[in-house]
Amino acid sequence: MPYVNIRVTREGVTPEQKRQLIEGATRLLVDVLGKNPATTVVVIDEVEMENWGVGGIPVDERRRNRP
Repeated sequence: MPYVNIRVTREGVTPEQKRQLIEGATRLLVDVLGKNPATTVVVIDEVEMENWGVGGIPVDERRRNRP
């Protein structure tokens, strides 16, 4: 049973976008690995921007300082 965990920053990802992510990740596992879509699990976690860092800097701070 494949398990896919998608993590995104909490910035208003819509239910439709989540549906598309779940469908797309499932389709990828079916197409590439021949997995059964009925047993493929996809979980989307939304993380607050201040809890996500890139290059040693929280994402919310990085975005505030963009040129």
